[in-house]
Amino acid sequence: IFVQGNKRNQNQRVYPVDQITKAVRSVQEKIDGGYSVLGEADHPEDLQVNLDRVSHMIEKMWMNGADGYGRLKLLPTPMGNICKTLLENGVKLGVSSRGSGNVDDRGNVSDFEIQTVDIVANPSAPDAYPDPLYEAIMNGKRGNILMDVAKSTSHDAKAQKYLQEEVLRLIRDLKIRRT
Repeated sequence: IFVQGNKRNQNQRVYPVDQITKAVRSVQEKIDGGYSVLGEADHPEDLQVNLDRVSHMIEKMWMNGADGYGRLKLLPTPMGNICKTLLENGVKLGVSSRGSGNVDDRGNVSDFEIQTVDIVANPSAPDAYPDPLYEAIMNGKRGNILMDVAKSTSHDAKAQKYLQEEVLRLIRDLKIRRT
């Protein structure tokens, strides 16, 4: 979950589902159009993404019920490596959307636009703690073996199909949501 709809968050804001839907669709259109949607480690006050603080790239965003979901990929930047190290050592990181909009006196948000989604220690949305798939696999008992097998089957279509089936089974066994 990247952003939650119809729930009061820790910032005392409520994002109506129609506002989230429009904002998520806009981000996905940028991605589909070939633009990179970069995010930072931590959550600056302004809307400008600073390249020296980039930690990840948003690969996909979609709606599921009242919530905006997404998939991000850590980048091998200094900030991305910090996030990766934290995750590999069991730190639970969250995400927080960074955008603009109008907030009324009851905390309801309108004209919401998402600039990016940042990695944070404490997200304002209560359930905005993504599942770190790569880290869960690599920190498992046989994570490195899995990577070695993937590399060694790169030229064998039959072996790749079998490996894919087994990886999907592993993901199901980890009880991590996938789309």
